[in-house]
Amino acid sequence: MKFEFFIARKLLKNEVEGKKVSQPIVRISIISIALAMIVNIITLAVVKGFQQEVRDKVIGFGAHAVISKAGENTIYESEPISKQQTFYPSFNHSKKIKHIQPVAYKPALLQSNISEKNPEIQQEIQGVLVKGVDKSYDWTFFASNLVNGRLPHYQSNTTSDEILISAKIANALNYKLGDEVRTFFVKNKPIKKMFKIVGIYETGYEELDKQMIIADLRHIQQLNDWGMQVSVTVSDTLHNGNLVIQANPIGGNGNYRLDWGYGYDNIGAYGFYPTKDTIIRVIASDYWMFLDGKDGETSIPDTAYLKVKIHQNSSNFQPIKTNSEGLVEKKYLDQSGYHFSITAGARTIEFTQIDGKGSYQNYVGAFECSVHDWNSLEEDVRFIKNKVLLGGPNNQLLKVTSIVDSQSDIFVWLSFLDINVWIILSLMIIIGVINMGSALLVMILVKTNFIGMMKALGASNWSIRKIFLHQAGFLILRGMIWGNAIGIGFCILQKYFKIIPLNAEVYYLNAVPIQINLGILLLLNCATLLVCLIALIIPSYIVTRISPSKSIKFN
Repeated sequence: MKFEFFIARKLLKNEVEGKKVSQPIVRISIISIALAMIVNIITLAVVKGFQQEVRDKVIGFGAHAVISKAGENTIYESEPISKQQTFYPSFNHSKKIKHIQPVAYKPALLQSNISEKNPEIQQEIQGVLVKGVDKSYDWTFFASNLVNGRLPHYQSNTTSDEILISAKIANALNYKLGDEVRTFFVKNKPIKKMFKIVGIYETGYEELDKQMIIADLRHIQQLNDWGMQVSVTVSDTLHNGNLVIQANPIGGNGNYRLDWGYGYDNIGAYGFYPTKDTIIRVIASDYWMFLDGKDGETSIPDTAYLKVKIHQNSSNFQPIKTNSEGLVEKKYLDQSGYHFSITAGARTIEFTQIDGKGSYQNYVGAFECSVHDWNSLEEDVRFIKNKVLLGGPNNQLLKVTSIVDSQSDIFVWLSFLDINVWIILSLMIIIGVINMGSALLVMILVKTNFIGMMKALGASNWSIRKIFLHQAGFLILRGMIWGNAIGIGFCILQKYFKIIPLNAEVYYLNAVPIQINLGILLLLNCATLLVCLIALIIPSYIVTRISPSKSIKFN
């Protein structure tokens, strides 16, 4: 053990002259270091926790990066893109991409539930944003914030009416778990759908909690009229004694082209008199200026069928039976309305209508991509952009948007917090250095005789200075230990007991968040000790100005 360290430790343990003078200064210096550590630890834990919590919640409702149609300002009202992409689902096997999932959005209005206790209360209407997801959706975020019920179960072959709703919306509209929600979607004609609440979540992110609900992607695809869907029906009126077979396409851009087996044309209906069993097939698509569709992006076609079966076949023409109003009499063979028969003299003509399944399921609003590491987000987004080909299926132009760009206001605000952290850390360390410098000067002055004795015994100025620097180091460590104990203790209390709440409408969170990072704590402690000791080298220079003869004589 070096003699400087040994002497410094003994000086702290033994009572020396001037203790009554130096003790208050020493205590103040220890308290200042402890307060600096407490403030710095809490500042770092709160700021890092706040940044992490807000970032996780923003990403949880969305993703690190979004692939959507080029030219769209927001995915909430985006044009559809084809689900058949070279990067989907292959991105799931990439080392840089954690997960990719298709999504779509649709604004809606929710009607409040009627209270059984107070049925006379007027019903409320609240605007929400319905996010459509499928079975590949990553539920990690909502699973960690689920407060009641379970997560929805979505399959690829059926459409589910299960939804996940926030506690904020449920409380505002008087809904509870298991209730059916009346939801209205605005189109040319408002559409009402009933959904069943199977889960309630609460993230504390007030802005999105009060508007986001999760539903089956198939509902949104259908409601947005993406792709094409066609049906073949038999009209209720006759044309020159013949039945009228009519195609009913929906979706697309409204310019429909139909293929009845002879290529695309504009014919939407034709006269037909059945004489034998047959199957009528029609393919529906859309076009812009030319029927071949080569001038612009066209929807994926859809196909519908009409099965015709003749009973008591006869080649002779027999008039089709109509009622008193001249309308074709149809006898429905089941409750679906798709299976019916028509009488033509002694002949019975049986029809089975098979509507097209629709190509809406081949379109999505966007693809959400999650990455493994936030710190490599910029690099990972460049990787995604390089993999997303411009001009995929149907010559669609796609773009990749980082969450930092789409939510720039929030992330710029979060980045400003780092500046505040550096200011607070610097001020607190400066205050601690000033107080320790004062304590060091007092300790040197009250030990003037000791310094003279050490010099007389042959000790160098630097050795004596190191004795006082060791003493200062002991005091700094003592203050840091108290500061760490109190600061970390407070952070643990706040993290697990939420003793300090926040206004979620202002701060996006309902309590002060805490993130304790052991690496940052270790770095803070080492930096504080190092900076203080380096700064104290200058005050310790006063040792060189003390003369052994004068100090001993003074004694």
